[in-house]
Amino acid sequence: MKDLNRIKVVLVEKKRTAKWLAEELGKNPATVSKWCTNASQPDLYTLDKIAILLDIDKRELITGKE
Repeated sequence: MKDLNRIKVVLVEKKRTAKWLAEELGKNPATVSKWCTNASQPDLYTLDKIAILLDIDKRELITGKE
């Protein structure tokens, strides 16, 4: 299965952790871990909040076309 998001990569680039993201969003760390491994995906509202927290364009969180 192809990765659908780049949350884990962007967290590393921004020197942030999944635990930090979970705390900022008020989400369970296990949920954020699933997003980071692409086992599940955040909804669009949450994806927008993640982009704001990481100070990037939300399109950068989504893998582009090959």
